Amino acid sequence: MLVLILTLTTVAIVVRIVSSPLSNVFQKQLTQRAAEPLFVSSATYGFLALLTITFWPDLNLSGLPADFWWAVLIFNSIGVLGNVLLIKAIRTGELSVLGPVNAYKSVVSILFGIVLLNEIPSWMGAFGVVLIIAGSYFVLGSGQKGGRFSFDILKKPEIQLRLIALVCSAIEAVFLKRAMLLSTPMTTFVLWCALGFLFSFGWVVLTLRSRWKEQIRVLSAQKGTYAALFISVGLMQFSTNTAFGGMQVGYVLALFQTSVLLNVLFGYQFFKEKNIVQKLIGAAIMVTGAVLIVVYK
Repeated sequence: MLVLILTLTTVAIVVRIVSSPLSNVFQKQLTQRAAEPLFVSSATYGFLALLTITFWPDLNLSGLPADFWWAVLIFNSIGVLGNVLLIKAIRTGELSVLGPVNAYKSVVSILFGIVLLNEIPSWMGAFGVVLIIAGSYFVLGSGQKGGRFSFDILKKPEIQLRLIALVCSAIEAVFLKRAMLLSTPMTTFVLWCALGFLFSFGWVVLTLRSRWKEQIRVLSAQKGTYAALFISVGLMQFSTNTAFGGMQVGYVLALFQTSVLLNVLFGYQFFKEKNIVQKLIGAAIMVTGAVLIVVYK
């Protein structure tokens, strides 16, 4: 009998699985109420940066190598871009479809993990990733004619945005772990918040100068939803950093795919999305793949 031992990594993975689809729900609700994806992203980074101010005196940044700062620069710039593209995709796409598309991130991350971190997956772990990808075909085909997968779905703007966003996220994850190997999860999290805000705010200044007052009014009117988003994203990112510290990047991202079940259910519960049965079947196949990764990692 397999005995599951509750560890910090396990708790972090569970928190991440729940908080990620919740943050997607809040992001979609906000963009449906006139909030701009870029402003939503920048406001989230800004709030989290304010919360982490108290941790700055405890950070030891002077002795960190140049490789650390390069990793921080890369994961922040790529991460901000990926986050904005994700919110743009969520604004028009279905959560129960866009969530499963994220399954391909584990494959991209394993490839980058092999090249940059020298992490080699086991055969059963690799097979688990294959199952995760196979399950996503059921979900992607759920809205197509005859319920079958068609590559025409890849022509949809929201799917294209999601695919680009997941590649950005996969690259971000590899450099995020690289930075943590040279520092600590807390140091990396604080810099993720602070520099993420600087990068995204600079983007806001360049592209939303004429609309920032309008966006402030939306924030004021939707402050409850914004607060829920800030909390869920904060929990998501900190738990992500903690999980990366205890397990290989590709496997962690593959385990995160189990949140697809919640993506499907939340899509139905909050936005009345359809074809839930077929999507849940695909999600179950993906969860099976994740279990294989846990057992045979």
